[in-house]
Amino acid sequence: MIVPLTRQKFDQLIPLIATGPQYKYYWGKFSNFLQRLLISVVAIAVILLVRVLFRLEFGPIMFFLGVFGALFWLWYPAFQASVRNAKSRRYKYSGFFRGRILDWWITDRLIGKQETVNSKGDLVIVENREKRINLEVGDDTGFSVELEAPLRPAHKVIARGQIAEMIVMSNRPDLSMIEDFSEVYIPSHDLWVNDYPYIRIDFFNEVSRRLRPDQQERPRRRRRQYEE
Repeated sequence: MIVPLTRQKFDQLIPLIATGPQYKYYWGKFSNFLQRLLISVVAIAVILLVRVLFRLEFGPIMFFLGVFGALFWLWYPAFQASVRNAKSRRYKYSGFFRGRILDWWITDRLIGKQETVNSKGDLVIVENREKRINLEVGDDTGFSVELEAPLRPAHKVIARGQIAEMIVMSNRPDLSMIEDFSEVYIPSHDLWVNDYPYIRIDFFNEVSRRLRPDQQERPRRRRRQYEE
C-alpha cells in the first residue's frame, strides 16, 4: 500500500536543515573529529599566513573567514547532512508505504583496509569488515525494495511477514516508479532499520497513526436525549 503525501508533509518528514540524529551520524568517530579539527587548524594557519604576507587588515572579511575556518570541525557535519537531505528533497512526489518484510539476510561489507608489518617484517593487509542486515520489503502488488544497514543487536527480532513502513520518493505524480526510499520502520517492535536517519520520527509517527487501519475514526456514541 502506497498513500501519496502532500509536499508540505514530505518537507516535514525530511527537513532541509540537519536534525540531531543526522548531525550525530556525520559527526562520526573520534578519528573523524580529529581530521576536521586538523583542517580547522590548517585553515587558521593559512589565513594568518596570507594576512602577514599580503599585509591585509583584519577586517570583517578576514574575521568571517577566520571564524568559518576555526569552526569547520563543528559545522561541517551539519553541512553534510543538509546536503544529503537536499538530494532526497529534490524528488517532486512522495508516498507513505506499508507492506511486509519478505526476506532478510546477513552480509559482510569491506569498509577499509590497513597496511601493517608483522614480526617477520612482511607487509600484511588487514581488511576491516562490517556485518550488514539486508531487508527485502514489499506488498501484494508486487512492489519490493531492498535495504541494507549496519547489523545491530536489536535486529534479532526481525522476521519475515512483519509489517514494515517507510517513505518512498518519485518524480512521477502517480508514484508508478519509485526512485528512492527512506529507512524502514517495524511498528510491532518500534524498531528502525537504517544506515542514515532520513526521517523526522515525530512527523512519521503521526502519519503512521493516521493511516493505521485500527486507528480509523470510529463513530461517536450519541448521547441519549431525554424528554423533559
